[in-house]
Amino acid sequence: MVRTGPSGQYKDFNASELYCPRCKRAMPVRSRLLLVLPDGELHEYLCMRCASSLGTKTVRENRPRTIYMP
Repeated sequence: MVRTGPSGQYKDFNASELYCPRCKRAMPVRSRLLLVLPDGELHEYLCMRCASSLGTKTVRENRPRTIYMP
């Protein structure tokens, strides 16, 4: 059996819990959109209990870039 490459099933993961240093345990998180970038979006993970920032994630778009010149 020959494999041609990854099947693409696991392109994007979202965290449901992350370790919070302030709460001292794994806590549920929510994602907040921080920036819309030319090649995707930057999201921040926040603890649902104390609202501490626990990390970021960049979601990249797979569309061709077009540059518009006036």
